[in-house]
Amino acid sequence: MVCLCGSLRFEHLFRSERRRLTATGVIVLGPEPIGEDPTPALRHALGELHLRRIDLADEVRVVSEGGYVGDATRREIDYARAQGKAISSVEPTLDL
Repeated sequence: MVCLCGSLRFEHLFRSERRRLTATGVIVLGPEPIGEDPTPALRHALGELHLRRIDLADEVRVVSEGGYVGDATRREIDYARAQGKAISSVEPTLDL
């Protein structure tokens, strides 16, 4: 099971990676765009929900472009690392 992490500004990459992994038989967990600008309370709740996805996953796969990793994604990577999860990236040169 893989949890996709990264900025939803790369929604097209999330869709592509989700399709690619699913086609190889991998269960994929990841954030879903909610179509609105979330309130701070909703943003916090969604962040906590995503940490629970990481808890369920065997691997965290960072979805990014041009090496961009924002603060929320960095927090998710740090959390995954603390939980002993394998971490990979769609960008082979991304320094995690």
